[in-house]
Amino acid sequence: MPFQHLKENAEDIQEKLKNLVDSNVAYYKLWLFKVLMKSTTLLLKVVLMLLLFTLFLLFASVALALYLGELLNSNVLGFLSVGGIYIVLLLIVFFMKDKIVEGRVLEKFSKVFFNE
Repeated sequence: MPFQHLKENAEDIQEKLKNLVDSNVAYYKLWLFKVLMKSTTLLLKVVLMLLLFTLFLLFASVALALYLGELLNSNVLGFLSVGGIYIVLLLIVFFMKDKIVEGRVLEKFSKVFFNE
């Protein structure tokens, strides 16, 4: 009789442990799905915004180059001026890239991964 009771308790513990493992697996699957979807949508938003900003920048650059070309009486000087502006911006971003990019990226993705 005592062995029968012990056997029933062991089977009950085994069943509860199996349910616990199944629940944890289901929880982490849902958590992973949530994190992947948030990351994917964030990445898609960033790519879309970059694409639109690039188109805007392209047309604005051509317009600025043509305007400066009119002022300087030479389209070549207008386009060279815009190119010079981009080189200066490139140097600024190159020397400040760690502060500008890494901080914001880490902040965004830490919100996605660690915000329940």
